[in-house]
Amino acid sequence: MSAAFLLKTLLHLPRTARLSVLVYHRVMREHDPLRPGEPTVAQFEARMRWIAANFVVLPLASAVRALAQDRLPKAALCITFDDGYADNHDLALPVLRRLGLPATFFIATGYLEGGRMFNDSIIEAVRQASGPVLDLQPLQFGRHSVATPQERTQAIGRILERLKYLEPRRREEVTQQIVERAGAVLPGKLMMTPQQVAALHGAGMQIGAHTVTHPILAEIGLDAAREEIIRGRTRLEEITGAPVRLFAYPNGRPLRDYRREHAALVRELGFDAAVSSAWGAARAGDDLYQIPRFTPWDRPNWRFGLRLAKNLLGNRFACA
Repeated sequence: MSAAFLLKTLLHLPRTARLSVLVYHRVMREHDPLRPGEPTVAQFEARMRWIAANFVVLPLASAVRALAQDRLPKAALCITFDDGYADNHDLALPVLRRLGLPATFFIATGYLEGGRMFNDSIIEAVRQASGPVLDLQPLQFGRHSVATPQERTQAIGRILERLKYLEPRRREEVTQQIVERAGAVLPGKLMMTPQQVAALHGAGMQIGAHTVTHPILAEIGLDAAREEIIRGRTRLEEITGAPVRLFAYPNGRPLRDYRREHAALVRELGFDAAVSSAWGAARAGDDLYQIPRFTPWDRPNWRFGLRLAKNLLGNRFACA
């Protein structure tokens, strides 16, 4: 029995159809050892060709309606991107258009006008740090070995895991202090322009809200969360001239990054659905405001497919 046949059998096993949702952030021109989870454009195209051959790829809005009506096809899958990187427009969009694949792009609007997300600043600070150790003890962020690419990648993960839970203004202050201690020169134009967001929409891609400054909603209070969500959606509607009905929770881990009251808030604000970063697959009757997503890390298609099949057939996702 071939691996491809086994995979196709596994993907069609559930008696109740389930929805797999992939989440990407960036597509790179070439491999970056400090962003090991991000595919190159060649890897992305190869994966999308494999996806097109093995799945029924739906726009997320269509998949949400199918879930609500219990008419989801077998092997249904959606493609999503978070944050709003310029390479989504420059590199991912041409691949998606060539293959006729729909995708949804969740945009943090505060970074569109030449902004830069804090995690990118940290990656560049660690990349450019000289010497074998980056000493952030004066900032209460520890000492980090950075002698090898592996150590730098580990340092980035440790720093970001603490930094992202700070209040947004404090997060930016600490980020700038880390950049200064590392002596880093930061790149610009990493994020999309409003014109590029409009071009995605014009190409038939769906645009979803992702707040303004990408805060952890559970850390900022419900009123502040409401303002972040509304302002982000309003800006995107101004850019596209169309309603924005889908939302992605920043970071997106249930209970840790958002809670049940945030899902209720998104529903109250009139969104049709929201996605998290909890692994799993949605089925009819599940909460449309906590749709799980799968992170496509594995490079070989057969390994990715088996992991995706396990994700599809596994336990129901944890929700807030």
